[in-house]
Amino acid sequence: MAGSTLGTIFRISTWGESHGKAIGVVIDGCPAGLDLSEEDIQPFLNRRKPGQSVFSTPRSEDDAVELLSGVFEGKTTGTPISMIVYNKTQQSKDYSEIASYYRPGHADYTFDAKYGFRDYRGGGRSSGRETTARVAAGAVAIKILNQLGITFTTYTKSIGPIEIDYSKFDANEIFNNKLYMPDSDAAEKAGEYVIQMTKEHDSVGGCVEAIVKGVPAGLGDTVFEKLDANLAKAIMSIGAVKSVEIGDGNHVAYMLGSEDNDGFCMTEDNTIQKTSNHAGGILGGMSDGSDIILRASFKATPSILKAQQTVNKSNENIEVSIKGRHDPIVVPRAVVVVEAMTAITILDALLLNMTATMDSIQQFYK
Repeated sequence: MAGSTLGTIFRISTWGESHGKAIGVVIDGCPAGLDLSEEDIQPFLNRRKPGQSVFSTPRSEDDAVELLSGVFEGKTTGTPISMIVYNKTQQSKDYSEIASYYRPGHADYTFDAKYGFRDYRGGGRSSGRETTARVAAGAVAIKILNQLGITFTTYTKSIGPIEIDYSKFDANEIFNNKLYMPDSDAAEKAGEYVIQMTKEHDSVGGCVEAIVKGVPAGLGDTVFEKLDANLAKAIMSIGAVKSVEIGDGNHVAYMLGSEDNDGFCMTEDNTIQKTSNHAGGILGGMSDGSDIILRASFKATPSILKAQQTVNKSNENIEVSIKGRHDPIVVPRAVVVVEAMTAITILDALLLNMTATMDSIQQFYK
């Protein structure tokens, strides 16, 4: 299977299945000398792990990460970093029934169409559990970026029809509720909505927003290696994401040029900055020095108890109700996944940018 590797210099390869022995990632291209331990990575995995609230699958995994290589005496060595998270509470018998049919909204049919068989245990490689490996790699990228003054604020913007009120935005509130919303009133309403839909045997979608501060101007390239294009690829590779927006996103289709264009001005310290940020921090495929603003829209979890129409492997029309342990909404656990994939992409662009000019190369090799 191709397509399990992302990045050019900071390069990650994930492996493992939902009901296999473990999930893991190999990072190549991490600079030597970074202080790194399992304690740096575990808090990010804790944000993603299941079984934390009524808004996630009851599958209980501790998601304890082990560093297998690439670190010596607490510092990265510049060699590949390998990390593993063991699966401990798989219940594959919960999925034996679905081996005979294609679940609506899942990759069952497309896997069969491509490979002629599929791992029906929790979705196998296409399961959301694969994102455990991405988050572990993202934790490393975030640590490097934080040391360069680049920071992330990532949260749930909306759940179903309920959106946060930006006038009530409180970054400290994000970790005070299990939905990771920066608006306590919206979090309460959204929680009630998810619980109600769950009682009706249905599921819910939503939107994750990320704000990245401190990214220098000039990351990314024109044409095929645009920063926004690579961010979109990274975010769209997350299961259940159906659209990605940068800045004003879809709203630009309804705006005039005079409304959408960001002006420029000189600051008191004689630097150039924008008068607004409709572009979301990226112009012409390159970062412009202002905040990068990114949104990812997630579809509702396709595994629901409500009856749905599908086809079995005998080419018969049937009706199914999906049983097993499933998230009623993937959005809260996906917040840290969006953050991780954004960080991996930005770090790779940052490392690539070091060779963009002769001045940079000469300065490095003085």
